[in-house]
Amino acid sequence: MDTIVLKFGGSSVASNERLDMAAEKIIDLYDKNNNIVVIVSAQGKTTDKLIRESEELSRDPSDRELDVLLSAGEQISIAKLSMLLNEKGYPAISLTGWQSGIFTNNTNQNAIIENIDTTRINKELEERKIVVIAGFQGFNENLDITTLGRGGSDTTAIAIAAALKAKNCYIFSDVEGVYTADPNIIKSAKKIPALSYEEMLALSSEGAKVLHNRSVEIGEKFKIPIITKSTFNKEAGSVVSDVIEENTIKSIVKKDISRISIIGNGIIRNTTALKKVISEIEKNKLEMLNLNVSETKISIDFKNMVSDEILEKIHSVL
Repeated sequence: MDTIVLKFGGSSVASNERLDMAAEKIIDLYDKNNNIVVIVSAQGKTTDKLIRESEELSRDPSDRELDVLLSAGEQISIAKLSMLLNEKGYPAISLTGWQSGIFTNNTNQNAIIENIDTTRINKELEERKIVVIAGFQGFNENLDITTLGRGGSDTTAIAIAAALKAKNCYIFSDVEGVYTADPNIIKSAKKIPALSYEEMLALSSEGAKVLHNRSVEIGEKFKIPIITKSTFNKEAGSVVSDVIEENTIKSIVKKDISRISIIGNGIIRNTTALKKVISEIEKNKLEMLNLNVSETKISIDFKNMVSDEILEKIHSVL
């Protein structure tokens, strides 16, 4: 029997209606005779709300107490989802980070996972339970709660998948996968069916918000295929793996610091693409400060902010 890990982000569990959508996706995979482990983020903007409330109480709250506070968001999510699954007739159990054996270093607010003792998780899976785990959190040698920082639930999901030698890790969110550009900005952006870990790392490091770079690094290290999908439809997502299908341009990312990056395996040898980009920059009289080319990325820094219209033009020519 295969083990599959599913992660649902905050927008995917923000309401009872959305929790129900997540539950149906879990049930569908469970009914196909898979062991299911689910990693859940805090609902909606819960974490931001808790941070604001802490700032109202203290100008400088301790990192330790912030970890205790912020970890509560994920615990609410796992309890609600487990209740719902049980109500639907599917055995589910919620586990916090420490109950799941997620051991971290002593850093608060940005802890690093050092080891995962899967004994409790495996025990529950052997009883055919759906194991619902709080993302973003673990515990340290002092038995204190720690949190993993930005993208922490992604990191939890991939790390758990690696520890369990899972077949796949699904990352569900409000987007259908990885796109050639931000579809909210570039209307002609297309979904990428498959890309390599290296390409996804390049995208994540440049600010693409589909996956956090720490989670991709773990996926690459342990060769766990990562499938990014939407919670809200049944469309095929994007698969991140070690299979490099072709040396083509995959995506374009614009960072707020006036940097445009073009991502794709073998791009260092794609002189045609570089010429097209330079030509478009010259046409629009943009002033470049720096140009870097690597195996998977062309990054260009500009003196001034670059408009979305320029990004769309470069996306179009490529």
